[in-house]
Amino acid sequence: MVNNTKKIRLFGRTLLAISIATTLAACGDNNNDFSNIETPTTPEPTPTTPTQTAIPAFDDDGTLSADIRWTTYGVPHIKADNLESMAYGVGYAFAKDNLCVLADQIVKYNSQRAKYFGPDANPGSGDAEHLINDFGFLTLGIRELAEDNLPRLSANSRAMFQGYTQGYNRYLAETPVDEQDQACAGQPWVQAIDSVDLLTYSLGVALLPGAANFLGPMFLAAPEGESYLPTPASTQSTETIASKVALKIAPNVQLPAKNPQEMGSNGWGLGSDKTTNGKGMVLGNPHFPHTGNLRFWQFHTQIPGHLNVTGSSLMGLPGAVNIGFNENVAWTHTFSTAEHFVVYQLSLDEQDTSGLTHTVDGAKRTIYEKPLQIDVAVAPGQTITLNKTAYYTNYGPMIEVPGNFEWTAQNAFAIKDANLPNFDVVDHWLAMNMATSMDEFKQAFKDYDGVIFNNTMAASADGEVFYIDDSTVPGLTATAIEELTTNPLLIQTKAAAGFTVLPGFLSAFDFNQPVPYEQAPKYEGTDSVQNSNDSFWLTNLSSPITGVSPLYGNVEYQQSLRSRMGQKFIETEAGSDGTFHPEEVENLLLSNRSYLAEDILPSVLQMCAAQGSDPVMVDGESVDIAAACDALGNWDGTMNTLSVGAHVFREFAFQFSNNPQWETPFSLDAPVTTPSGLIQNETTLQQFARAVQVLNEAGVAPDAKFGDVQFVERSLPDGTASGEKLPWGGAHNIEGGFNVFNIVAGNNGTLLPRHTYAPLNNDTIMSEEAKGYHINYGSSWMLVINFTDEGPQGRGILTYSQSRVYGSDHFLDQTQLYSQHPTLRDMYFTEEDIAANTISELTLSSEEN
Repeated sequence: MVNNTKKIRLFGRTLLAISIATTLAACGDNNNDFSNIETPTTPEPTPTTPTQTAIPAFDDDGTLSADIRWTTYGVPHIKADNLESMAYGVGYAFAKDNLCVLADQIVKYNSQRAKYFGPDANPGSGDAEHLINDFGFLTLGIRELAEDNLPRLSANSRAMFQGYTQGYNRYLAETPVDEQDQACAGQPWVQAIDSVDLLTYSLGVALLPGAANFLGPMFLAAPEGESYLPTPASTQSTETIASKVALKIAPNVQLPAKNPQEMGSNGWGLGSDKTTNGKGMVLGNPHFPHTGNLRFWQFHTQIPGHLNVTGSSLMGLPGAVNIGFNENVAWTHTFSTAEHFVVYQLSLDEQDTSGLTHTVDGAKRTIYEKPLQIDVAVAPGQTITLNKTAYYTNYGPMIEVPGNFEWTAQNAFAIKDANLPNFDVVDHWLAMNMATSMDEFKQAFKDYDGVIFNNTMAASADGEVFYIDDSTVPGLTATAIEELTTNPLLIQTKAAAGFTVLPGFLSAFDFNQPVPYEQAPKYEGTDSVQNSNDSFWLTNLSSPITGVSPLYGNVEYQQSLRSRMGQKFIETEAGSDGTFHPEEVENLLLSNRSYLAEDILPSVLQMCAAQGSDPVMVDGESVDIAAACDALGNWDGTMNTLSVGAHVFREFAFQFSNNPQWETPFSLDAPVTTPSGLIQNETTLQQFARAVQVLNEAGVAPDAKFGDVQFVERSLPDGTASGEKLPWGGAHNIEGGFNVFNIVAGNNGTLLPRHTYAPLNNDTIMSEEAKGYHINYGSSWMLVINFTDEGPQGRGILTYSQSRVYGSDHFLDQTQLYSQHPTLRDMYFTEEDIAANTISELTLSSEEN
C-alpha cells in the first residue's frame, strides 16, 4: 500500500502558491486514511425503449430538397421530408446570415489559426495565442475523435451533419463574394466544410466550460528539464527557419477562469398551478455575447408527421433547436454552476528520471508522449512547420501553470473532462425537439447526456413543469465525494483554484462516466421551476434540492441579486389571482427594474439628504455629490432609456459590491430576501462619492438620460466603429437586474474584427472614450411561450438581430425594435401565420447543383 500521508503532504506543498500560505501550512500534516477505498466502476448501460416514432434520416434516392420561407425579421421556416434535407435547408439559411463566424470556428477547432494568421493574436508580441490554440486542440484530439467516430454516430446525427454542411457549402459556392459578409468574404480560410469539420466543432464547443480553458497550460506542460517550446520540422533547416522569421514565443499562461465568456441566463417553467389558463408557460432569457462564436440564431423546422419546432440555437448545431417549443413542450436553458472536469495531481515515480511515470494504487502508469505538428504563417504566402510533444496520462492531457500547477520531479497535473468526447449533443436536442409529452421530454435526458453545460427548465401543454441539471458532470465515487467535502486541504485547494483538484495516486478518486440521470438534481410538478445561474438548490423555493454531487454546485448559500429578483417576481408578483398571464411575464422580463434599488434606494437618498451640500473627502480629494444626489432623487428606479440618474445608482452599486454594508445579514431562514438594508455610514458615503468620481472622470453628467449613456454600436466589416449609437434599456447584474446587459472587451471566441471601448477601471463598465456603456453582451434570445387551447403562442426577440452581415436587411432590424422600446414580437408557428408574413421563399434541391 502506498504511503498516503506522504502523498497528501506533497499535495499541500505543490499547491501552496494558489492557496493562503499559512492555511495550507496548517493542513500540510493532515493524516488521511484511505485504507477502505472503493474503485470506480463502469455500470452496464440500462436499455431504454424509444418512445418516439422513428424519423426519416435520409431520402431514399439521395436527393436533398428543402422549402425555405423567410418571415419578418428574417426568420427562416424550413420544411423537408427527412433530417438530411431539413439540415440542408438550415445550413443554407444559416450561412446566409452567419457565414464568417462558422468559417472562423472551423479554422479554430481544426488547429489552423496559425496557418492563416501567424503565431500570435497580437502579431510580433510573442503571445503565441494561435500556437496555443492549434497545439491545444490537437492535444485534446477532437479532430481525430471526429474522424474516428463519425461513422459510429446515429443515422440521425450523421444525416444532420451531412445535410447541414452541404447547405452551407451550397451557399458559399453560389453566392458572389461581393454579396457575402465582407468581414471574411474571399479569404483563403473560408472554405467548403464536411461532416468531420462540423463534428470537430461540436466536440470543441462541448469543452468550452472545461478543458478548452486549459489550452495554455497544455502548451506549457513538459517534464522537468525538458522544453515545452515547439521546434521546426526536421525537413526544414534551422537556417531556413531563421531566414524567414525570428519566432518569439513568450506566452502568459495563468490559472484559467471557469466561465471566461460570462455565459448566463434566466429561465422559468410555469405549470398549471401558476398560469391563468392552467396550462404551461416558459420564459427564456439567455445572457450571451452579442458578437463572436456564441451568437444565437432563430429558425423553424418541419418534417410533417415527425417534427415541428421553432426557437433559436447557438450557431453550428446542425438543425436542432436549443431553446424553443413544439406543439407539446417548451423549454429553455441556463448556464450551470456544475463542474465538468477534474484536475488530478499525479505522484511521479522517483526512479524514473525522465518524469514520465506516475503511480496509481501503487502500480506504475506511463505518461505518454504524442507528436503534434502544425503549419504557421510567417510571411505572406509563406509557412513553416512546427513540431511539439504533448503528454497524456490515464486521466487525460498534462497541464502546467507556472507558480501553481508545476511539473516537478515529484508531482505533475492532468485534466480529465467529462465532455471529452461528447457525441450525444445532436441526438439529445433532437429528442427534445420531437417530444410529444413531458414524459418523452424527460426520456431524452435518460437516453442521452448531450446538454453539455446547461440547466433545463421546461413546461408542457398540459401544465407540467420539469427542471434538471443534466449537464455532463464527473461521476465521482463516494470515497472521492467524502474526501472532497470533508478534507480541509481539498476544500481549500478548490476554493483557491476555482475548480476541483484531486489526488491521482488512488483510483478511488477517478471517474469513468458522467453522473447518471437518476442522480442529477431535478424537480417536477405543476407549480414552477426557475434558474438564474445560481445552483440547483432553490429551483423551487418550496422544495429545495439537496443530496447531489457537490460538483453540481453549492447549497445553503447567499443568492445573487438577479436570482433574488427572479424569485421575487415568481413568488410575489403574479396577478391578483396568484397566477401569471403571458403579458405579465413579458412585462416583468422587460421591466428593467433593479433589485438593489428597490431594497436600498430610500436609504441612499436619506444619506444624500443628510450630507446636503457638504463635499465628501475621498483619498484626499473633495468630491461634490450634490448633483448626483439630485439626479438620483429624480430616478424612476428602472434602467430604461428615458430614466434620469440610473447610471448614478449603477456606479454606486459597483462600489457597494466591493464592500457591501448590509443592515441585515444573510439568513438561511430567508435565503432570497437577505442580506438586505443599507447601513448609512462613512463607508457607504465614500462609495457614493467614488461613484461620482467615475462619472466625473468619464465626463458623463449625472442627470443624463440612461439612453444617452447606455448604447449599442455595431462595427463596420473592418472592425471600426459604425458611429451609429442606438439607445439601450436594460439592467446589469451589479444592481440586481433581471434583463441584464454588459460590456465584454476581451476575446469573443473569434478573430473577426470588431471595436470595443475599454472601461475606466476594474470597478466599472463605464468607458471614458465611449462616454458610457457600450453593450455587447447580455439578453440575446428572449422568449415567452404560452400554451393555449389553440396551441402554443410565442413572443420573442433576438436582440442583436438574425444576420451579422453589415448592411443586410436583418442586420439591425430587431436591434432597432428593442432600442425604440423593449418589447418582444410575435413568433410565427402556424401555417396561417407563416403564409401571412412570408417575405421571401426558396426551394432548395441538390439536383440543381
